[in-house]
This record gives sequence, C-alpha cells and structure tokens, in this order.
Amino acid sequence: MNITTDPLQEAWHRLDAPGSYEWWYFDAEDETQGISVVFIWFVGFAFSPYYLNHYEEWKARRRADPPNPADYAGFSFQLYENGRESINFIKEGARELFASEDGGVGVRFEGNRFVYDPLRDEYRLSIDFQFPARDRLVHGSFSFRPMHRFDYRLDTDVHDGVDFRHQWVLSVPKAEVLGVLDIRTLASDNRKVLQFRGRGYHDHNLGIVPMYESIDRWYWGRTFSDRYDLIYYVVFLRGRSTKPQAVMLVRDHESGEQSVFDAVSVSEGGFTRGLFAPPHARSLRLHGGPFTIEVSHRKALDAGPFYLRYTSDVTVDEAGVRFERICGISEFLNPAPLNSKLMQFFTASRVWREGKRSAMYFLYNFFKHRFDRRGF
Repeated sequence: MNITTDPLQEAWHRLDAPGSYEWWYFDAEDETQGISVVFIWFVGFAFSPYYLNHYEEWKARRRADPPNPADYAGFSFQLYENGRESINFIKEGARELFASEDGGVGVRFEGNRFVYDPLRDEYRLSIDFQFPARDRLVHGSFSFRPMHRFDYRLDTDVHDGVDFRHQWVLSVPKAEVLGVLDIRTLASDNRKVLQFRGRGYHDHNLGIVPMYESIDRWYWGRTFSDRYDLIYYVVFLRGRSTKPQAVMLVRDHESGEQSVFDAVSVSEGGFTRGLFAPPHARSLRLHGGPFTIEVSHRKALDAGPFYLRYTSDVTVDEAGVRFERICGISEFLNPAPLNSKLMQFFTASRVWREGKRSAMYFLYNFFKHRFDRRGF
C-alpha cells in the first residue's frame, strides 16, 4: 500500500487493467443538527457485483472480453440524520455517464460532480439525481475548504515483499464544509431543505487489482476535537504475517505540531460478526510514538457483507496523559465476500446498474421505503 498526500495524485489515473479501481471520497458532519453526508465517485467500481463477476468470468476464461474499469463507473450518496440512514443511493453505469476534469482534479457521473479550484483551495461538489426506488429527488451543493494538510509519502514498492498494488491519497484531513440539500418526493410536492455547516474529510483510493486478491482486512477512522485531530489507516495484507501496515496522523491544536507515525503497533479486540456482517474487531488499540489510541466502535451507521461504518469513541493517551473520550467515524472492510457469488447477489440489492433490472434491488428498496418515511 503506497501512501501519499501529493495533491497531483488526485487526478484520474486512467487505469485500464482488468480489476483496477479508483474512487474519490468526501464525508462531513454537522454536529449541531445531527446530520452527516458521504459522497463517493468511482471508476472501476471496486464493490460492484457486476464488475467483479465480469472480472472473475474473464479470468476463468469464460468470457473473452476483459472488463474495462471505465465501463463500471458510479456515484454514491448517503445521508444520515441523528445516527440513522435517510438516503443510501448507489448507481453505476458505462463510460458514457462518466467524465473527468481536463488538466485538473475533478470528475462527474451524470449530474453529480466535484471539482477542485486551486486558486481558492476549495473543492466544490454538486449533486443532482433521482432515486425512484425510494421516491426521492435530490439536489445539493457543498464547499469543502481545507483547514490543514499533511506532507507525507510512503512508497512501499522500494521495500522487498511489501504489497504496492494499492494507493491511499490523503487529500484533506480536515475541511470547513458549507452546503445545502434540497430533497423532494417524486410522487408528491413534499420537500425538505437542509442547510449544512460542519467539518469534513476527503481522500482518494486506487489500485490495479481487486482488493480481495491482496487485502485481508482494512480499518480506517478519523476524529476531530478541540485538542487533537486524528486519522488512522490499518491494512492487513493477504499472505503476510499478522503484522499490518499502519499509519497514524495527529495534529495537536495546542502546540500546532503535526505528526505522522508509520511504525504503529495494532491490536484488535472483541471480535464479532452479524448475519451479513463480516467478522471484525469492535475495538482497536494503536500505539505510535508517544500516542496510544483506543477506538471503540459504538453504533453501526451502515452494514453489509463486506463493509461496516460506525460512530466510534476514541481515547487519546499522549506520553501517559489520558485525554477525554471523543467521538469519531470509523470504517471496516473485509474484501473477501466481494468474490462470493452469494454475497454478490445480496450486494446487488444496493446497486442500481444503468440498463440492468434487478429484482433484489427493487425488493430491497421497496421495503426500505415502505418502513422508513422519516421527514415526509
């Protein structure tokens, strides 16, 4: 896993090897209103059952045409209100629905776009989509303005025996976020407008092979507080020892110091699993430099066969001085189920594939919409 904060690495890499993937991730929280949002643009949708099924059939020589990542582009948007999912929209389609910013940083999928303005040091996001399965029409615009950045690079390809087929680009560890969401029902005149003011985060991931071929499990988290901003990234690679590749990035607001630790020890605790959730640790302990971080996954915001998103309690200990517990966001990924035909069947219930009818997708959203009408 290569790691970089180089802003030039945010541009679309135009990967075309079968199984390649690339995504741009933004999230933000308005703590005052209890609202959080997640935006992700994809090329080579890494979690798509359609893309991965094509890849496996091609690899097994049951198909002659290799999958092109550009034919599996996509966009997802999630809205959480008071810790509960309000909108979970995921759509993918062929290359005609996708475009990138010429000579700059930014991509578009249908009416959903982000672009980076280097003169203002600002990311501008706009979304415009219909979600017929949930009777929703969503418009929105957001501004992400970085509050600080890190300067760090780790090239694992110079180390023998270390996997370098994936890259994490930490673009914006913390941003001031302003925005507005306009949500309407398609079948009536009901409307809800949300004004957003909060803090956010942005990163970028890419790789040249499917994640399940080389990643065993993956933890990520971030938290903001009056004293510390913290980001951690932990990857256990397949076929290697139990020692993971891990990095912690800490900003101390009191001293103004920014520190990056890549010699991090990691211990997992409280392993559990759900009916469709993969085995995962409910707690993590990370130690790097003078810092010991304890993460307790508190409430699942989103769960699936390979992915979990949590609100988490985080405790920071610096040189034996323990600071109060603060709240953050954590994610867990176990890519193995992505290669399971059964799990691909269930994952298809979340993904609207342009030009593809899926009974699972419509049944899943029918029942979600029927029993969840909050706000209208």
